Amino acid sequence: MRKVNNAVKKIMAVTVAAALILTLIPKPQATAAPTFNYGEALQKSIMFYEFQRSGALPADKRDNWRGDSGLKDGSDVGLDLTGGWYDAGDHVKFNLPMSYTSTMLAWSLYEDKEAYEKSGQLKYIKDAIKWANDYFIKCHPSPNVYYYQVGNGTVDHAWWGPAEVMQMDRPAYKLDSSNPGTAVSAGTAASLAAAAIVFKDSDPEYSATCLKHAKELFAFADATRSDTGYQKAAANFYSSSAFWDELSWAATWIYMATNDSTYLTKAESYVDNWGREQQSETIAYKWGQCWDDVHYGAELLLARITKKPIYIESIERHLDYWTTGVDGQRITYTPKGLAWLFQWGSLRHATTTAFLAGVWAESELCTPSKVSIYNDFLKSQVDYALGSTGRSFVVGYGVNPPKHPHHRTAHSSWTDQMTNPDYHRHTIYGALVGGPDSKDAYSDKIDNFVDNEIADDYNAGFTGALAKLYEKYGGDPIPNFKAIEEITNDEIIIKASLNSTGPTYTEIKAVVYNQTGWPARVTDKLSFKYFMDLTEVVNANVDPLSLAVRMNYSEGKGITISKVLPWDTSKNIYYVNIDMTGENIYPGGQSAHRREVQFRISAPDGTNYWDPTNDFSYKGIKAGSTVELTQYIPVYDNGVKVFGTEPAGGTPPVEDVLYGDVNDDKSVDSIDLAVLKKYLLDNSTTINLKAADTYKDGSIDSLDFATLKKYLLGTTTELPVKA
Repeated sequence: MRKVNNAVKKIMAVTVAAALILTLIPKPQATAAPTFNYGEALQKSIMFYEFQRSGALPADKRDNWRGDSGLKDGSDVGLDLTGGWYDAGDHVKFNLPMSYTSTMLAWSLYEDKEAYEKSGQLKYIKDAIKWANDYFIKCHPSPNVYYYQVGNGTVDHAWWGPAEVMQMDRPAYKLDSSNPGTAVSAGTAASLAAAAIVFKDSDPEYSATCLKHAKELFAFADATRSDTGYQKAAANFYSSSAFWDELSWAATWIYMATNDSTYLTKAESYVDNWGREQQSETIAYKWGQCWDDVHYGAELLLARITKKPIYIESIERHLDYWTTGVDGQRITYTPKGLAWLFQWGSLRHATTTAFLAGVWAESELCTPSKVSIYNDFLKSQVDYALGSTGRSFVVGYGVNPPKHPHHRTAHSSWTDQMTNPDYHRHTIYGALVGGPDSKDAYSDKIDNFVDNEIADDYNAGFTGALAKLYEKYGGDPIPNFKAIEEITNDEIIIKASLNSTGPTYTEIKAVVYNQTGWPARVTDKLSFKYFMDLTEVVNANVDPLSLAVRMNYSEGKGITISKVLPWDTSKNIYYVNIDMTGENIYPGGQSAHRREVQFRISAPDGTNYWDPTNDFSYKGIKAGSTVELTQYIPVYDNGVKVFGTEPAGGTPPVEDVLYGDVNDDKSVDSIDLAVLKKYLLDNSTTINLKAADTYKDGSIDSLDFATLKKYLLGTTTELPVKA
């Protein structure tokens, strides 16, 4: 959902903060004893990033509701730009907040590797960092070219469905020397440099690759010093208010990765261009570390590296503003103790600043009297997020957690509607929601994207803060935790009604629905069977195969209906098969997720033996235009029954017949199609696989079952074999 420009946010927040008098605001409450399971919270906060992944997912994924998605990303520019993370509850890949997020995760690992090792989360935090940076490497095909976004924000936000079935165009947006984007290029350079540091020991080759791209992207960003190209697609979503902070951020991380003083000099050279408090020369301190303002993180790192007073004083002034106050002014605190900067992502800001407070409190440079203040702030803000007020703000964690986050894939609507279903089909564990207003009011509603959206950057500093608290207080991650869910609804269903019936016919209206969600998927090989007991036809000495079948209406161009076919001739059970092969049916909209068919089965005019009431598939079908769910019209996906019930008996599928009698590699040397057809129609003979009267020289190399089915049903004359 749209993110408000930070320039506007800063003005609003400063205006509010300046009006507050320190003595009128309650102080944050320190808690001495551990009150939450920080190990479990850390575990789930990292898992959140697995649910945000785009591209081809790995075999070791820990859920059953996310699938491959965005597999054509970059195809419009001839590149593979698959991978990365979806930004929030949407499906755009915005590289500015994504690179900020991955840098923050790498920073946390850099600071607290032992916490990740001890909690068993080292693999998962590294997987998350690598997933993002692998994508950034793809986005940087040459030194001065960088693809900073995939997906059009306006088009993407207009559709409410799961990532796996996106159908909209997803353009890739490029930066080059003529259309630069310093902020996002430098931000990405910081991420790659931080990744180079944390992978240096375990994967030196990957580390070197990351560092190479980091240096090139930084050089590109530093040479261009403009965001004119970036703003073209990112405006109104993640507009950059400045780029000097990202340049310092990137140069500092590259210095830390290389120990090359050239980069440290560069990092400090941009400081004069950092934002200042209004009508002063004081470095800005009243906002917070976030995707659009990373000078707070940069000044903390530079303070540790250089030990210069300018940075030490600046970072402590910032943390003091968030804790005890500066010159009689302090950030707003809610009645229940949340340090509240701004309505949009209030918890994100508080927990990210908490991480910085925890990092600085461990530094020998931190003023000794402030160490406990900063540590207490770290704990109080994270505890607020985890439930100290009586409710958790982390999905799938603690007491009364959010149930309705603003997230398309977690909700998993099949009709492009926030209201359908009226619950979320998936639990997106570990996601930190935006948070409450300045009075602690919070709305757990799917359409409240201010309070209840979740985003990559929201969890970034939060994860780091959790690692610090785990290091201090411990907690038990859930052993072998996975998000394997029980499937709560039939994913493919059929509803039917009786259009009309008469002395010689029955006409059925049937609608097949794709409500897949574990994971959501496009189906293009659906079919269903309508079963009939034709005893009355046989008793009238009429061949059931002579009954007329026609399709009066279909929503798909390629939908076909078979002739009457035998199922169990000993009981006079027959069926017609409606084949929807080629129809892309997917859970993405009112029309997209369904296909309607109206078909008629009839005896010759003037006869009087027709009786549908004993038909297997006729059970429970009511007359009228309203279709109702029926279990007696089974639905198949690529020949495999996925819904409904079949009558007993039946002819074995042709695949079963052939594969049981032929070569180990499921090929056949020769097949008599006439004999096969007779077998399928009356089950009265065996298949002669060595008949000589088949394809030219009597041999075939492969058998196309889809074509075979159409050939046998008379809908194609193409032979289903290839010489």
